[in-house]
Amino acid sequence: MSITSRNVKFDWLTIFLFASLVGIGWINIYSASLSDTGSNFVDFSQIYFKQLLWIGLSVVLIIFILALDSKFYERFSSVIYLVSLVSLILVFPLGKEISGATSWYSFGGVSIQPSEFAKAATALALAKFISDIQTNIRTFRDQLKAFVIIALPAIIIVPQPDPGSALVYSAFVFAMYREGMHFVYLLLGFFVAALFIGTLWIGVTWMSLIVVLIAGVLYLRKKKKKGPGLFRYGAIAFACIAFSFSVNYIFNNVFEQRHRDRFNIVLGKETDTQGIGYNTNQSEIAIGSGGWTGKGWTQGTQTKGDFVPEQHTDYIFSTVGEEWGFLGALLVVGLFVALIVRILVLAERQRSQFSRVYGYSVASILFVHFFVNIGMVTGLLPTIGIPLPFFSYGGSSLWGFTILLFIFVRLDGANYYYT
Repeated sequence: MSITSRNVKFDWLTIFLFASLVGIGWINIYSASLSDTGSNFVDFSQIYFKQLLWIGLSVVLIIFILALDSKFYERFSSVIYLVSLVSLILVFPLGKEISGATSWYSFGGVSIQPSEFAKAATALALAKFISDIQTNIRTFRDQLKAFVIIALPAIIIVPQPDPGSALVYSAFVFAMYREGMHFVYLLLGFFVAALFIGTLWIGVTWMSLIVVLIAGVLYLRKKKKKGPGLFRYGAIAFACIAFSFSVNYIFNNVFEQRHRDRFNIVLGKETDTQGIGYNTNQSEIAIGSGGWTGKGWTQGTQTKGDFVPEQHTDYIFSTVGEEWGFLGALLVVGLFVALIVRILVLAERQRSQFSRVYGYSVASILFVHFFVNIGMVTGLLPTIGIPLPFFSYGGSSLWGFTILLFIFVRLDGANYYYT
């Protein structure tokens, strides 16, 4: 499972899964961006060739990451985090607007998105804080400090505007849970999201009745046992109903119109296959038309007809579904699941808490990206514009995820106990 270099062992399986995803991703980017003009393969104007260059540069980046002493990442984690915050702030006066978002630095013909690199920096900072001997993540005070570390980059990213990238930072809660944070935080986050979606879906009145019913049933079940009294259940129900009444205000005054439209389409409250829902509708058609085995590489009619906008970036999975079918899509999903599970297995075997927290952060970020991207491409979740790791076109995305993953590979090589 490992290769040895200067008494450091790197996990072969993780590297293989990474290479497989990058390779399959490029194959699908090639198909999604291949023109019918008969251009040469070596063409700097073609998206597939640009991505190939980013992949080649990623190899150089990997060598550099693995060559550094593993202690470097822990020792300079705070500096890396501060630099990432500064880069996020400076994008407002110095950045370039692309697709309505000021999220990029432009250097000649190359654009870099700092939010893609801030994820690794935040993971390092969080791991450093939690692993500090003076930190007890079970206390509210240290939990609050950890949430501040997570929230700062997200708060800066939201007004770019890039709410999709900001949403990803919620993934760090899973790493905190592994280190001892109470389960109630995860439960609370899930419940708030469910309450928000439920209110949008069925309205405040019905949602309030459901909350009262649930609170009443829970109270009656606990009445004969030791547990919260009527006042506590009543207070919780009141807080939930109050939040439910605030949902419409938040939805109408905080969300942008395009976000409201996407939520309404997913919830079935609007049908707009030619407007805001066009991308998702065409993506579903492409995936559904692939059948079990697909139409064949470069043979997808939806793909070749450019019916799915941005198919080489956020919607690249629709190319997989159309040209490789259900079995090909299942293979890609299996590779992602295998990579995430492998990272978790390695994280559990770390001798260093810093490495373990960082490993869980990596797995959590990859999972949220994978889950949300597949969900929005298949129409199960609103489109929020986050890439599929190692798959979607883009140098910033590929480099950001490569840095995120291979820092852990380097830490694992130094801290994992090999027998």
